[in-house]
Amino acid sequence: MSFKVIELNDKAINVGDETGLLIRSPGFALADGQEVMLGEQAEKQARLKPTNSYNKYWQELNLDPIEHGNSFRHHADIAFSHLQHLAHEADIGSDVVIAVPGSFTRQQLSILLGLAQHSPFNIAGIVDSALSAALASAGASNVLYADLHLHQVVVTRLTVEDGQLGSRSTVQIPGVGSQNFIDLIMQLATGMFIQQCRFNPQHDAESEQQLYNKLPQWLAQAQQDGNLILELNAGDTVHTAKMPMDSLVNSLNGHYKTINEQIAAMATRDTQLLVSSALAEKPGFTDSLPASLDLVVVDDSATNNTCLEYRDLITSAEQGISLVNTLPLPNGVATASRSSQSQAELPTHVLYGSQALPVNEIRIENHQTLNGHEAPADVLALSVAGMPENLGNFSVRSEEVFFDSGELSYLLNGVTATGAHKLAVGDRIQFTDNSDVLTLIRVRDV
Repeated sequence: MSFKVIELNDKAINVGDETGLLIRSPGFALADGQEVMLGEQAEKQARLKPTNSYNKYWQELNLDPIEHGNSFRHHADIAFSHLQHLAHEADIGSDVVIAVPGSFTRQQLSILLGLAQHSPFNIAGIVDSALSAALASAGASNVLYADLHLHQVVVTRLTVEDGQLGSRSTVQIPGVGSQNFIDLIMQLATGMFIQQCRFNPQHDAESEQQLYNKLPQWLAQAQQDGNLILELNAGDTVHTAKMPMDSLVNSLNGHYKTINEQIAAMATRDTQLLVSSALAEKPGFTDSLPASLDLVVVDDSATNNTCLEYRDLITSAEQGISLVNTLPLPNGVATASRSSQSQAELPTHVLYGSQALPVNEIRIENHQTLNGHEAPADVLALSVAGMPENLGNFSVRSEEVFFDSGELSYLLNGVTATGAHKLAVGDRIQFTDNSDVLTLIRVRDV
């Protein structure tokens, strides 16, 4: 059995090893008589049996008695069952490193260590999950990492000192977790079904659960098609409704405002903002952030990779297990804020095919003829089916490079974006999944 990494985020507890991520298990439990279901199986039935369903036991990990606990005495009982479930599903039977959010209290860490003593595996080390997620992407002396959980967003401030990145403080933003987003989207979808089909999917537990279960599929489709096409079965009838993307984003803007106000309160002029992919994938979230922010989307595998690479440091405690909240940056070199980078590190050209054009005031236009034939010198002409003529423009402001698409959606490093975004060397822009890639490069003087 290989060394494993467990990332405790109740939206999706990730377990991985040197081969990559093995399983994702949402923080749901369902006690149905003598049977206990956990993870995805419990989530997919939570709306059918709400009084038997639990999903706050990681956030509120404690030993307080639960009313109507069914077969569980307290949240620690449920958490222990989930750890046993993870051990079985991911074949965990040896040493593990557990990454925990900075919102975990000392008491919760103590309970976690106590539960592990009765589990098939041994906790060899515990690390702050924001630190492990941010380490490889940190590009400033001051970093904020925002992560989405089931019932909250957790924002952690990290700083660089003497070549090491350390987590300094954590703020919880309640009421804007993934379940809160889902509740809002379900409310909007229900309104669409009532308006367009005279069908209320939340009138019946089975159709409500079906609505909940289909949301991820609809949201993934919306990123590609721009609108959500919603289909639900009720007996022999298929109900179909259309949800415009702007209606969806508008319904979520209140949550985005709450998150962004907290980020703004914690950020300084030279702060780099890292966000988890789970948060970045919320429709319209990255567009709601100020263009001046130095934004990086952190890959799902970042924590797993960091814990494996720094295993010896995380597990080297001589006097028992303690929370690791400081680790050396890669190569031991302290990084500087991108906003204070020298001009020599900024992109100078956009690479399209075999051509490299200066980024100064370049317009991107959608033509039937490709660039180099009939386009002016300050125009980069693409041919992208189904897109408008004006695709956006590059500009340089205060020695920083931006791309601005207006209201048009495009892909920035594979993530849907609109409006103005600051660019760095290596950033990639596409207008559809299959269109040509524009890559930002630095052409150095010889």
